[in-house]
Amino acid sequence: MQKREEAKRKAKELVSQMDIFEKASQLRYDSPAIPRLKVPAYNWWNEALHGVARAGTATVFPVAIAMAAMFDEEMMRQVGDVIATEGRAKHHAYAKEGDTGIYKGLTFWSPNINLFRDPRWGRGHETYGEDPYLTGTLGASFIKGLQGEDENYLKSAACVKHLAAHSGPEVLRHEINVKVSKKDLWESYLPAFEMCVKEGNVEGAMGGYNRLNDEPCCGSYFLMRDVLRGKWGFEGYFASDCWALRDFHEHHMVTATPAESAALALHTGCDINCGSMYLHLIKALTEGLVTEDEITTACERAFTTRYLLGCFDETPWDQIPYSVVDCKEHQLFNEEVAKRSMVLLKNNGTLPLQKSKLKTIGVIGPNADSRVALHGNYHGTSANYITILEGITREVSEQVAVLYSNGCELKSDRTERLALPMDRISEAVIVAKQSDVVVLCVGLDETIEGEAHHISTGEAAGGDKEDLLLPEVQRTLIEEVLKVGKPTILCLMAGSAIDLSEYENRCDAILMLWYPGARGGSALAQILFGKESPSGKLPITFYGPENVLPEFTDYSMKNRTYRYIEEKPLYPFGYGLSYGNVICKEATMLSNGVEANDHPVNVMEDQLQIHLTLQNESDIATRDVIQVYCKNHDSLHAVRNVSLCAFKSITIGAWKKEEFNLTIPKSAFFTVDEEGNKKVDGSRFSFYIGTQAPDERSRELTDKRVLELQVNHVS
Repeated sequence: MQKREEAKRKAKELVSQMDIFEKASQLRYDSPAIPRLKVPAYNWWNEALHGVARAGTATVFPVAIAMAAMFDEEMMRQVGDVIATEGRAKHHAYAKEGDTGIYKGLTFWSPNINLFRDPRWGRGHETYGEDPYLTGTLGASFIKGLQGEDENYLKSAACVKHLAAHSGPEVLRHEINVKVSKKDLWESYLPAFEMCVKEGNVEGAMGGYNRLNDEPCCGSYFLMRDVLRGKWGFEGYFASDCWALRDFHEHHMVTATPAESAALALHTGCDINCGSMYLHLIKALTEGLVTEDEITTACERAFTTRYLLGCFDETPWDQIPYSVVDCKEHQLFNEEVAKRSMVLLKNNGTLPLQKSKLKTIGVIGPNADSRVALHGNYHGTSANYITILEGITREVSEQVAVLYSNGCELKSDRTERLALPMDRISEAVIVAKQSDVVVLCVGLDETIEGEAHHISTGEAAGGDKEDLLLPEVQRTLIEEVLKVGKPTILCLMAGSAIDLSEYENRCDAILMLWYPGARGGSALAQILFGKESPSGKLPITFYGPENVLPEFTDYSMKNRTYRYIEEKPLYPFGYGLSYGNVICKEATMLSNGVEANDHPVNVMEDQLQIHLTLQNESDIATRDVIQVYCKNHDSLHAVRNVSLCAFKSITIGAWKKEEFNLTIPKSAFFTVDEEGNKKVDGSRFSFYIGTQAPDERSRELTDKRVLELQVNHVS
């Protein structure tokens, strides 16, 4: 890549021609034009969480947590590339019309790689789940797709957020002082960010609203200077979260005035202010709180990014036609992503459905014909939505009759003010009674699960969930439909874990659809009728009533996520069924390409791989995910359970046998002590290889075991 040095040189030369007022103006997210220098206006704020967002038409992919369920690096890179392609097309088309407004630039404030540590957090569906390695790996791949591989220019500029330990509660985010131990910080909260900086070469980083161990994250010497630019060598631009700087003096009380807040942010390395505090930079300068050199440095970093994006040059992407936006090719790819993201949680043999054996299908539930439940938050607008009802109707065509009832609203107990409570229940029961099979679509959507201040229902929880249960009206609907006694497939649309323990033994099949994107209905229909075998795996733990959650404000990892959970969950991390039956038959540890089973190795010097033989013992070609987990048997500082250290999405034909190699990263052998130091601590390691995690609950649900390899380390 250029070339950063060349971009830095150009930025330095340009900024040297600006006066102090012009330089300060360029640190606002809505940077104004400087006509005398031929600098156009530029708005830094754009979103691309799962498609170009908030600026009209774009491909609307499944939400991030859904894409994480694919466990597929290459698919994530391709998603990023599609988003960048559409972003470029939209940016240049808008520019030709003289439109440089919000959400029309090339600096995408995505991905969100915060750890989904608590299932109540409303923004968890923006993330890649609860595992640092999975999050960092997928995040780095997504970034590579967004930023492209051109040696001269960035296709777009990704931005990791929110540094750091920012994951609820939403109602406290502007004031909370998150206390995190050094061990938890370096073991759980920071690794994904480090991977995205070092492996993804991300161009941007954004701080959170919260304080971390007393420092506001957008004004943290520790995070921004010591870690991000110090330990990790980050050279890109840093942006504040939107209006986070005013929290310094209004809520965190670490400064007294807007000028002091602007000064603290600039001192620590915040280059771009999303908000209005940098309007006070000149005042801060006159009061001696900042120097002109600090303003100049931030401005040079900002223009380095703009030069890397080719904002003042011709780039390979200038001529991308607007016709690529949500084009047919992208829609079909989106549908493929949706199919791979759906997770089959239960199947008693009801799925896949056979059209020839059905006369009538009942489609019931508040999310069955909902577009809102398809797209989640931070979304664009698709040119072609397919709801669950529409997807099923299209799939069965004239062969099978489809009956529909919404059954109830998401939360309200009636469909209109004059109606009686639960006024659609009887219709749902009627539909169920007249159907051979029922597809019951329940869950949440972005209006009740999401970001604080973006929730339309005025919930006290501010977008977070108060518990893990479905809304009461939906629980009533499920009970009444199940009483009818027809085969029932429960389809859950949500961005987080829901307690389904009441239905685990009463529904014939359960599918986790997440918020599956604009083509979600078509994707589900293909899975229901066997055109596609489900292959998604849970990137989060689904808790049951016996799992006692820690206090939401407690950021300790104790009894959180699969790595530290102390009781059996309802559905474990890494779990997901398919219609096929992929079995791990044999595994061999290779050291530098030579078999090393039972032989001591130096894990820091030798290149370790697992050679694996798989067999699909079924008549159905399928995809599945090979997962490798590591257990350190010696160290007192090791995680309580196991840690994911490698994974690979594979496709295998009916009754086929295939061989694969998986590389074990050096990071698998590190433990983090109480002072936050990473080191190889111990000599005995176990690696568990399978299509699931090596926990007891996964064995119960699948009746499968994983293979185990032992590694003995010698230094």
